[in-house]
Amino acid sequence: MIAAVRGVLEGKTIDSALVTVGGITLRILSPLSTLNQLTVGQTVHLQTLFYVREDVMSLFGFATAEDRETFEQLLAVGGVGPRIGLALLSALSSEGLRQAVLDDDVVRLTMAPGVGKKLAARLVLELRPRFERLGLVGVGASGTGGTGGTPGSGNVRAQVADALTGLGYTPAQAASAVRNLPTDTGDSLEDLIMRALRLMASE
Repeated sequence: MIAAVRGVLEGKTIDSALVTVGGITLRILSPLSTLNQLTVGQTVHLQTLFYVREDVMSLFGFATAEDRETFEQLLAVGGVGPRIGLALLSALSSEGLRQAVLDDDVVRLTMAPGVGKKLAARLVLELRPRFERLGLVGVGASGTGGTGGTPGSGNVRAQVADALTGLGYTPAQAASAVRNLPTDTGDSLEDLIMRALRLMASE
């Protein structure tokens, strides 16, 4: 794995930095938040991620290790590829993205090109617990507090249905998905919503 690159910035494009290292010029894909900090002709140091998927190999670069970590977390979300990951970091920055997730700010997340309402909601559901485990989201950010019932209770299942209709599914679709959810699994509200989304996606 190429963890970092140091070299002279030869040029920039709308989505990449051209960095010369030892006589070789690398094209390093980067968010605008990183590119805006770079000056052509100066020595730059980028935290990098070497990305390999089937026949695609790309090198991504970031101003900080925190930005790289956030990008990796984004790639772990279903439906998010490198293009959307860079778009999110370009539109919001790492800090802005975490705050949007913390605030359940779906509208703010959709500011990034290629991110619709449903994907934005998925980002909130999947990233919140990951950010919490990494200590990137403050205390009280979890949406499971004060639900008024256990995950298997009717109250929580009603909240799952409400969340699904809020994502644009019809009440009938939401009710059908909730009926097919397993009971007494001990899952959190977010886990139950994700289960329901997977069920609906497989239909």
